[in-house]
Amino acid sequence: MATLSTAAPQPHSPATIRRVIIAASIGNALEWFDLVIYGFFALSISKAFFPTDNESLSVLLALGTFGVSYIIRPVGALVLGAYADRVGRKSSMLISLSLMMVGTLMIAVMPPYAAIGIVAPLGILFARLLQGFSAGGEFGSATALLVEHAPERRGFMSSWQFASQGLTTVMASIFGLVLSTQLSPENLDAWGWRIPFFFGLLIGPVGIYIRKYVEEGGEFRTVERTERPIRDLIGTQKARIAMAVGALVMSTVAGYLILYIPTYAVKELHLDATSGFAATLAGGVVLTLVTPIVGHLSDRLGRLKIMTWSAIAYAITIIPGFLMLNGYPGTASLILLMTWLGFLKATYFGALPALMSESFPPRTRATGLALSYNIGTTVFGGFTPVIIAALVALTHSAFAPGIYLVISAVISLFAIAMMRSRLGLR
Repeated sequence: MATLSTAAPQPHSPATIRRVIIAASIGNALEWFDLVIYGFFALSISKAFFPTDNESLSVLLALGTFGVSYIIRPVGALVLGAYADRVGRKSSMLISLSLMMVGTLMIAVMPPYAAIGIVAPLGILFARLLQGFSAGGEFGSATALLVEHAPERRGFMSSWQFASQGLTTVMASIFGLVLSTQLSPENLDAWGWRIPFFFGLLIGPVGIYIRKYVEEGGEFRTVERTERPIRDLIGTQKARIAMAVGALVMSTVAGYLILYIPTYAVKELHLDATSGFAATLAGGVVLTLVTPIVGHLSDRLGRLKIMTWSAIAYAITIIPGFLMLNGYPGTASLILLMTWLGFLKATYFGALPALMSESFPPRTRATGLALSYNIGTTVFGGFTPVIIAALVALTHSAFAPGIYLVISAVISLFAIAMMRSRLGLR
């Protein structure tokens, strides 16, 4: 057992809090930017690295590679999460961001299948696995750092994890709009899709620089450490992991649906690609603006009340939303649906990371957060685009995404009810 200090933690200055928010959120922002860009340009990526005579199969292969990377995320969660609980959140965050940048660079510069054959898709697969491993430890370490700097404002602090996803969704959508309108389809498929990945590389060095000068939170500095966080977590906190995963399901499915919207708009609704980008942009703006407000409200009103009403609204309105979209296909209806979904997602997202952090004690918090988050994103998130694409192809039903979301909302409602009764969370 060890601690960094036995002194009582002192309140942090507003400048320190701002620096911590930026440092902790920038890794999640880079991860989500890469994910959204990969999903947005799945058609172009499939042509470059997974060429077949069947376009639908090529897209499924590209999205499948996207999903396969999630298999390794729980491994990254255990390795980097345990490192964060034993050594420190800051050190773990520096490692995860560095590995993430290497994966992004590989995708940006990888020659196409036509140039190097089977090495190209294998290289993309390795890059996504590297990104998956690094992302596995990012959420747990960064969220723990945020809540431990201001325990009385956990909701507001940790909400920036998901607000940063909204901001990078906006940035990715702008790239999608500009590139799809300014480049010919041939140039977009040949090299245009690589531009946003190079832009993403610019975020990494800034994040590493800021993270180097961030201190650990007071709660972590004074807590008695465990040298075996994985054993302690698995041995005594399995029920907490299961409940945290369940609470995450709806937000994960809803979040990763964003990645499928541009493809859905083109293939199922026969809309221009710019419609999908514009709709995702609208949802991203709402997510960025509303999430911190909800995080702040959850500190005052409680997490579970807000999240329960959000999940119920999702379950009730998602099918009518897709009925409207398919009955009146067009850019306006797509933007309307995505704006509404973005609002509901923000009301759930805003309180979620604080609720998850409160489910685990400080000595295993990073490992518990990382493992539960990545089990949820692996099982219910990473394969969401593939599952939805396959459901639409098999059932020929355009309502498949809505049905999938309803099921996820029911699972999350049950989980947060259990957290109220079993853990006494509010």
